[in-house]
Parts: sequence; C-alpha cells; structure tokens
Amino acid sequence: MIRYLEKSGIFILETKNTHYVFGIDKAGYNRHLHWGDKCNAADYEFTEISGENSNNSMLDEYKQEITPFGSTMYRECDIKARFSDNCREISMHFENYDIDGNTLKVHFEDDYYPLQITLNYTVYEAYDIIKRSVTLKNTGTEPIVFDRIFSAEFALPSEKPYTFINTNGAWGGEFIQTDTVLDGGNLVFESHRGASNHNAAPYFIAHQNADENSGDVYFASLAYSGNFKVSANRDAYSITRISIGMNDFDFSHTVLPGESFCAPPVYCGKAEGFGEMSRNMNRFCVEQLLPKQFNDKPLPILYNSWEATGFDVNAKHQTELAKIAADMGVELFVMDDGWFGKRNNDQAGLGDWFVNPEKFPNGLDELIENVNRLGMDFGIWMEPEMVNPDSDLYRSHPDWAYHYAHRNADELRNQLVLNMTRTDVQEYIFNCLDELLGKHNIKYIKWDMNRPFSQTGAENLENPQMYSYLHTMAVYNIVDRLKARYPHVQFESCASGGGRCDLGAISHYDQVWTSDNTDGIDRMTIQKGYSLLHPIKTMRAWVTDIAGINKPCSLDFRFNIAMQGSLGIGGNLTKYSEEDLEICKKNIAFYKAIRNTVQFGDLYRILDIEKDEVLCNEYVSTDKTESVLFLAANGTRFYKKKCNLRFAGLDEAKTYRFTLDGTAYQKGGAYLMHIGIPIYVRGVDYNRAIVLKSV
Repeated sequence: MIRYLEKSGIFILETKNTHYVFGIDKAGYNRHLHWGDKCNAADYEFTEISGENSNNSMLDEYKQEITPFGSTMYRECDIKARFSDNCREISMHFENYDIDGNTLKVHFEDDYYPLQITLNYTVYEAYDIIKRSVTLKNTGTEPIVFDRIFSAEFALPSEKPYTFINTNGAWGGEFIQTDTVLDGGNLVFESHRGASNHNAAPYFIAHQNADENSGDVYFASLAYSGNFKVSANRDAYSITRISIGMNDFDFSHTVLPGESFCAPPVYCGKAEGFGEMSRNMNRFCVEQLLPKQFNDKPLPILYNSWEATGFDVNAKHQTELAKIAADMGVELFVMDDGWFGKRNNDQAGLGDWFVNPEKFPNGLDELIENVNRLGMDFGIWMEPEMVNPDSDLYRSHPDWAYHYAHRNADELRNQLVLNMTRTDVQEYIFNCLDELLGKHNIKYIKWDMNRPFSQTGAENLENPQMYSYLHTMAVYNIVDRLKARYPHVQFESCASGGGRCDLGAISHYDQVWTSDNTDGIDRMTIQKGYSLLHPIKTMRAWVTDIAGINKPCSLDFRFNIAMQGSLGIGGNLTKYSEEDLEICKKNIAFYKAIRNTVQFGDLYRILDIEKDEVLCNEYVSTDKTESVLFLAANGTRFYKKKCNLRFAGLDEAKTYRFTLDGTAYQKGGAYLMHIGIPIYVRGVDYNRAIVLKSV
C-alpha cells in the first residue's frame, strides 16, 4: 500500500510488516525518514537540520533517496551529469507524483537544465519487498552526459555501526560469505569484469548482531549482471548510507534529446533475522521474478556429459551415457562442449555454431531421437558471447570482437569476447540459436560465458564506456526473444561457474550454474552463501566425480548436498559400479519425492557447517504438511557431537511422523521445535535426510 500525506509532503510505502517513509521538505529536498517497523502515520515529520560550521553544511546530514552531485553535498552522490555548457551540478526540485496501484513515481526537475529525474517504487506487500529504480529524461535539445547513474540510495536507521555481509569469492569458490563492520569511512563491493558474481556480489546485507531467527536485517539486491558497485559509508554523524547501481568505473552514458534512461532495478527489504530475509526473497523471486514459463514447475533432474567425454563427443558414446542416465531416473540429458565447428579442444571453434559433421555424420537428430526414446528431454551447451581466433566466424569478422586497433587482444581460455553491443552480432547469435532450436527437439540451453572482458573498444558506439550495460541488455534481450519463440525451452545462466547469478540473470534465465566447484564439502559453504538472497529452485547442484578428490566423501554424501538445490548428475557413468548406479537410482527416486518441498518450500538454516561443524538445513512445504531435513558433517572434532536437534518452520498444532537412524518418531510440531530429538553425529562421512509428514 502507498499513501501520500499531502499536508506534510510525506510518502508511506507499507508492506506486510514494514514502513518505508520519505518525502519532500519545505525547501524541496527529497528526505528519507524511516525504514523499519510500522509507526503511527501521523507521527512522521521532518526534523530541522542546520549547518554546524562553514565546513559542514546541513546537506551533509540529510538522509536522501537520491543524492545529486554538487552544491555543498560532499558525500557520495548517486547521479552526476555534464550538461552542454559543461556545468556538472544537478539541482533538482520536486514537481509531482503518480500513484498507480502498488507503484509510485516521484518526479523532479533540474532548476535550470532540461533534466527530469523520476524515482520509481513498486511495493510487493506480501513479501515485505520494495522495488526501486531511477529514470532520467532529457527534455531539451542538447545531449546530457552522465558519469554516474546509481539505482538507489539507502539510509539505515541506527547510529551504531552495522555489519555488512557480502562475498569474497573467486572461480571455484563463489559466494564465500564475508562479514565486515563499518564503523567509519567507506566500504565498497564491486565488479570490473563485465559479469557480476565471481568475487563480490551486487547486494548488501546490513545488521547489528542479527542471527538466523532474530535481529533487524536490511538488504537490497541489484537486478543486473554487468559491472556493479555497492558503496557504503558511515560518516561523522554516525549515519550509514549505501548507494547501489551500475559501476561508475569506466562508465559514461549520453542521454540524447527526448530520450529516457531507466537504471537497473533494486529489490530491498527489512526482515527479522537472516532466515526470514532468505524465505521472503525465495518466495518473491519464484513468484515474481523468474520467467513465467517454468517458475511454478519443478526443474528436471539433468545429466551433463562433460566429465565423461570432454570434447570427444559423438552419437554412440553420448547414447551409451544416456542409457545409463535414463535407467537411473534422469529426466534431461545435456551434451556439453565439443559438438560444434572444429571443436576438439578449447583452442578452436567458438562462434561456429553448426553441428560438427565428423562427430555427427547423421546429424544431431540421431542423438536427440535416441535420448527421447529413452524417455528424456535433450539439452545442449553453448557459449554465444565468445569467439576463438581459430574459428570461421573470427576469420570472417575479426572486428566483431571487442578490440583496440593498436593494442594486442588478450586471450583468456584462448578466446575473445564478442561485441554484443553491435546489432549484427546480436542477430548472428540469435539466428544461430533460432536455427538450432527450430530444427531440433532441444528443451534446454546451458548458456556459458568463460572469461571476463578486456580491450573493450567498440567502434560502433559513440560512447564505448556504456559497453557493460549494453552488452548485458543484449544478452537479456536475446534470451527473452528465444524464450518467446520457444516457450518449451529452459535456459541456464552459466559464467565460468557462478559468475552471473544475480537477480538480473534469474529475471531472464530459469536457473543458474552456481559454481564449477562441485566438491561436496566445499558446496556446503557455497550453497549457503547463494541461499541468502537467491531462490533455491534456481541453484543447480550436481553430483560429480570431481567432488571429494581433495576431501573424500561418499556418493551418498554428495547426493545429500546436491539434493538441497536443483539436482543434477555430472560424473562418468560408464565407470560407475553396479553399487554406485544403485546409489544414484535410490537417491534420484528420493529426490523426486521431495523435489517440490525443496524447490518451492521455505528454507530454515538450523546448523552452520562453519560454526557448528554440522550442516542442518530444513525445507518446509508452504502448507507445513511436509518437511525434509538434511544433516551432513565430514568429520567432527573430538570424535563425536551429541545435541538435541530442534526442527524449525513446522506447525505447532500438527503432529509429524518420521524415522531417524531406525527409530520411528511421532511428535507434535511444538515439541520438535522447542525440545527436539537427540542426534549423535559421528564418523567422517555423516549424512542423513529425514522426511517429516503430518499425521
């Protein structure tokens, strides 16, 4: 619900549990007033702030929804422009507002220059989530150049220092959580690589001594897969502010006369504990952000052939793998790299998206029909944004890759990045996928991107510093066009592992590849970090032969971890023993029985592998009639760990039946949550999955 108190000039954005309050004061400044628990609306008011001395103006103390560059505002700004006469200051005053259902638009104009600034808000009341963005419109006759366009600014309510949660990861170690206390100065999380997630993450989570179940948690996540920046500051007045949006590193955007530009959206909220935050975001993303073709449907169990074959693919070997996978209960068979062009290693072929006639002399349909006869759908791997110098595409169009005329092009993984800001490149990629999907019964595309950007020269652009945004939007647009034409096809976002796993990606893709690291023990930490602000359903998690090489763990253990997301299989099945295959078959059947609860239920993180030596995650169905709880530990200290396991998220009035370690239980929800049952965690490969059903 959105209310405007006309007498005071205050807007109240009301969700199920919170108020977000700001307004326009008598001087015309936008002022942030409150973000948190609900108060009496009549009590909200502007307090007078006066400058202390000639070095500290009143504007330094203002909490704002958006801060323009200039005047005596010396803190971080959110929008910075260069007008035609080289003035770089924005002086904005309130014009009017529009309320349309759950959407609010607040319009400002510059005092002199032809610039309109609109703050956009959409309230998702049931989820305690608010969507924010800023729109800039050039209403004049001369271009306006922007050196910074952030999507939103936030001010936190307490004067005490906040702890900020983000990630400090890398390839193979994405979503490693960091906790940093900001007691003064600046804290920045950002990406310069062209994608969003390998290192830091495009969000902030801020709290003061919160835990899974208690404490005020403030968060905001940017729906954007390009270069981003999250900048937090705690100033001399103990005010903590955060700005979030596209990175102003190597950035500039020109808005031409009559044109508008809307910055990528930010989704924000306040929750009671990290668990509530994650559950709110999980439900919101599944029901509101994910593409509608598959958002309410469980994702299939897939098998990917990469570990079994590498680049050496052919119909015969892939069919052998498919037969084993089908017998295990797999629903989607995915052929990975090596099927196209002259692709026998990672040095050639990217960009030549035609079926290799030597590997598939009878065409691709021979394999697809074999897979379909086995009762599985067929999927395929592609890396559309990349090109090998050793390819027909590059030999024909060397100018299609980002480049500078007088600089050497850096190759990573023997490949270059295609200039996706070019319309001819976009149409080439779209047409390649269109032809592939139009001619073959393909139900799934794994869209990969295996290197960051360099030499980002784009001769087609008057302002090449906008490449990251335009590239990202081009990728989204191609996927959206293909999904509209082929609504039966699922798309997965992969960027050399988890490099593109933000809310922007999941607004266009149906799932993401969380990390190339499928080690079962490492995955406990990676998946926890992913689950904080991302939906469990989108988190692809595989059981592979890579898992456990450095830290051995059993096949059952690896399934236990992978079943806590959207399950996939990736090992070399031709080397599996009969016992291994039976373990796979057993676990796949079990996952099918619990899949809806995991992919659509509420997650409760009960024990943390880093802090408690034991991982315990419980997924509860929305009607609370069913729950599945996973326990895992790979070696506890001092031989064993005994504790009372207290469940979470159950209905206190319901009675639940389950079995653990051969003991049958029938207990009330209240008992299970407040008293619990004894568990004895021991051994180097402890893993259990407990299914509770209401009686």
